[in-house]
This record gives sequence, structure tokens and C-alpha cells, in this order.
Amino acid sequence: MAERNHILIIEDKIALSASIKRCLNNKNNNLFKADSLNEAIKQGLGGYSLIIAETNEDGHPIEELIELARGTPVIAISKTPDIKLAISLIKQGADNFLVAPFTDEELTTCLEKFSLDATSSSQPETIIGRSDSMKRLFSRIDKVAPTNSSVLILGESGTGKELVAQAIHNQSDRCRKALVSLNCAAIPETLIESELFGHERGAFTGATKSRMGLIEAADNGTLFLDEIGELPLEAQARLLRVLQGGEVRRIGSTHTLKVNIRLIAATHRDLLQLVEEKLFRLDLYYRLDVMQLNLPPLRERGEDLNLIADHCLKKACQQMNKKSLDFSDKARHLMRSYAWPGNIRELENSVARAVILCETKVITPDLLCIQLEAPGATDEAETTDSSEPEVLSLENYLYNFILENQSSMTETQMAMELGISRKNLWQKRQKLNLPRIKSRDR
Repeated sequence: MAERNHILIIEDKIALSASIKRCLNNKNNNLFKADSLNEAIKQGLGGYSLIIAETNEDGHPIEELIELARGTPVIAISKTPDIKLAISLIKQGADNFLVAPFTDEELTTCLEKFSLDATSSSQPETIIGRSDSMKRLFSRIDKVAPTNSSVLILGESGTGKELVAQAIHNQSDRCRKALVSLNCAAIPETLIESELFGHERGAFTGATKSRMGLIEAADNGTLFLDEIGELPLEAQARLLRVLQGGEVRRIGSTHTLKVNIRLIAATHRDLLQLVEEKLFRLDLYYRLDVMQLNLPPLRERGEDLNLIADHCLKKACQQMNKKSLDFSDKARHLMRSYAWPGNIRELENSVARAVILCETKVITPDLLCIQLEAPGATDEAETTDSSEPEVLSLENYLYNFILENQSSMTETQMAMELGISRKNLWQKRQKLNLPRIKSRDR
């Protein structure tokens, strides 16, 4: 029997719920209702195929919902046809926007994109692997998941640490509650404490209303902190107090709130080295390192590469509405010969690019756009006419720019100067193996 879709409706109007039910009740769907975001959080935001939520004139609570329900499609519904609001919410991560009242036909058209039928694959990505190292990893996940122990996931960027966190959460008794994720490297240091711990109105300039932090949102669920090595020292101290006492206090508040969270942390950094450099607290490290899971890089996973590549290919074909494709033998040989410094994330991008470019039924090596050797490493490069002007690649420019300016500019300033977001800057740092330098005085 096919697995049913679980759809959450967040709104307090009976008429809206009735309209949605008319469109979805006759399909392979289970419908759940919550009158508010807070009620939905208490019920748990994990395990849903789709969330449909009403917003007000300023976008709340959708903005917060999008952050908490990462990985789950969200349809925002508004009473007013505000184009600016629609654009803002979609930029933040909403998958679609509807203006109420709407017809059944309009809603049905909106829902078609999500393929909510018996064959829909709305479940989270699974971890693929048959190598010995992955079998050991699966065994450890099975053992630690049913417990409430903290977990520290180690691995290079792009190895799938977030999938491991999701797998642990899904196999725990917290699976019907929220899995709340935060990439510590993607949030400015000045805002990260507010994101984690929340704040009261007037706590700082710009705090026009009270806001729940992600730790509160993860109550009775799981908090996943990716790239925890980038967490500032002050935030580390506050997090340690939460783990020790089971209490959280919003910025600007004198009251504490009881919380029950399970913490999963991940990093590609050497935390003990950061401890020696006084950039990471040793007591927090010991709190995190109850169970350590090591993700091997893609280059060390043998035949797993073929399995993952085939999975990426099938997924890309489905997303781009292309007929089934296959790799040529030479393409598979090329993929096995390449080191994949960006790991699975790089493989996914390479396969997706190949699917876009492919005009036949077979993906050839050239479509993968893989360079086996780094620029300048070949004999040909060494014999290049030195009289020709050197062409600075974009990656070289970024590398030099970051090295030259990271001691005098903040991450936000560098991102603005480059014309990219902080998250994009962090991603480029990972690709170029340029970890962020943190001040010892913070």
C-alpha cells in the first residue's frame, strides 16, 4: 500500500480549511489542523509532505515557519493581494503564494506542482551506501537514535551531515516533533544569539517584537547545529548553560523557560584544534562528544559513488522532466578517477549540469565538466608562453580577496563588497578551504 501524504493546515478560519479539504480529501492525503504557529510547533513540524499556512499583512508567522520547517514545502495564503509580500516570502523560502478567497481550481493548480498523489516521493532524502564505512555508520545511527544523547557529526563539507541528523531524528521518539536546523556559519555573529535564544521586544535596536528562538522551537524535538565550530564563544557559553540546566532565557528577558531538546551538532573543523586556539570551549566539546559519527569523504567510499551518482541522475531527470538517462562507461570511469573535493554536493551539481546539457540518452565525460588536475598542474601549463598575460580566474580572485581582507573586514562587509550573500560567502570559503578566522577576544 502506498504511503499517504501528511499535510498540515495552519489557520483559524473554518472556510479556508473546508476549501482545502475539498481539494485534498479525495486523494491519498491525511490532513492535520493547527489554529496557530505556536500550536503547530507544539504538535511538531516534522514528517509533513506539505504545510499550508495563513499569513498576516507583514508576513508573520510564515517567515518563522519557513525557518522552522526547512525541507518541507510551504504554501503561504494571504487575504490581501500584496505583490511585495508575495515576493518577499518566496525569496525567504515559501514555495507558493495564494490570495484568499480562492477557487478550488486555483488551489488545485497550486497543488499540482507538489504531485500530491500515491506515487509522490515527499519523504526526506535517504543516505545511500553499501561500503564498510557506511555500514559502520548505519550501525551507530541505529544504536544512538533511540536515545537522548548528544551527537557530534564530523565530515568534510558536502558529505551529507544534515542527512545523518535527519536520520537520527526520524528514528528517535522525537520524530513527530520538530527538527530545527541552523547553519552557524551562515548567520552574522551579531544575530546568532537572537536566532538561537530568541529576544524580547526592545532588547536591542530593531527588536520591534518578541521572537521565539530556535531552541524554544525545538522543545521536545531535536536541534541540529551545523558548522558548530563557527559558533562565537559567547553563544557557546549560553548554549552550554541550556544543555546543563535545560533552561533558556531570551535576550532582554529576566525569565527562564524550561526546554527539553536533543542536540545534534556537525562540523568539518577540528574542534580540539579550535580548543587549543581558544576558539572553542572544552566543556562544550565534552557535552557534544557523547557519540561521534564520522562521515567518510566520497573519494573513500568505493562503489558507493556509482550508487549515489545513479540516484542523483534519477532525481535530476525527474526534476527536469527528462526521460531516463545513463552514464557512459567512460563517464563512470572519470567519476571514479576524480577526487570530488566538494563531495556529494559537488557530484549532485555535476550530474544536474550534465542532465541539462545532454541531448542524447547517454551522459558522456565532457558533459560532467570535471578537471582531473588542478589548473597549473600539467606539463602543458608549465610550458605556457610566459609572455602571455596571466588570466585570474574567479576562484583565484575570491581566494586572494578573502585572504587579503578577512583580517580587516567583517564577513558581512566582504560579502557586500563581493556582491553576494553571507551564506554564499561561507559556501565559497568551504570550496576554497578557507575557514573563517575568529577573534580570540570574542
